[in-house]
Amino acid sequence: MSSPEQAPIGERVDLLDTLTKHRYFLRHTVRDLTDEQSARRTTVSELCLGALVKHVAATERGWINFILDGPSALGPWDETSISDRSDEFSVLQGETLAALLDEYDKVSHRTDELVAKLPDLGISQPLPEAPWFEPGARWSARRVLLHVIAETAQHAGHADIIRESLDGAKSMA
Repeated sequence: MSSPEQAPIGERVDLLDTLTKHRYFLRHTVRDLTDEQSARRTTVSELCLGALVKHVAATERGWINFILDGPSALGPWDETSISDRSDEFSVLQGETLAALLDEYDKVSHRTDELVAKLPDLGISQPLPEAPWFEPGARWSARRVLLHVIAETAQHAGHADIIRESLDGAKSMA
């Protein structure tokens, strides 16, 4: 995709504006946290704030790879591969919130560039085989972006609950 930088227009602006808004909510929720706080579980959930940032970045990266490379970009969806992805849901020794946010910025920038340059949001790929996907279904780039927006918004809400449990801070207040 070596075409000159172009600004998104029309529905692309709407999609990116919505995604940017939900990314902001997630980033705002982790503001001013130490690495230790970002790794602390505060609810019955296994998730912590740093892991939510890490998971959202990995999810967005995977789905953008799917737009470009098809179902193989997401890998297999079996018990072993799902178990192998468990590190995505925790902050590992040596990981910092700053590094997780930096990686999320890189993923976000790549997505934004792709949305601006993709010739057609209607291009589609077959979904990988998984119990939660209808056999033979395809998702367009547009549908993938809507899914990434939904994932980001959902996890920004999770983060808000975890943050409020951590220190009383609220994202929307």
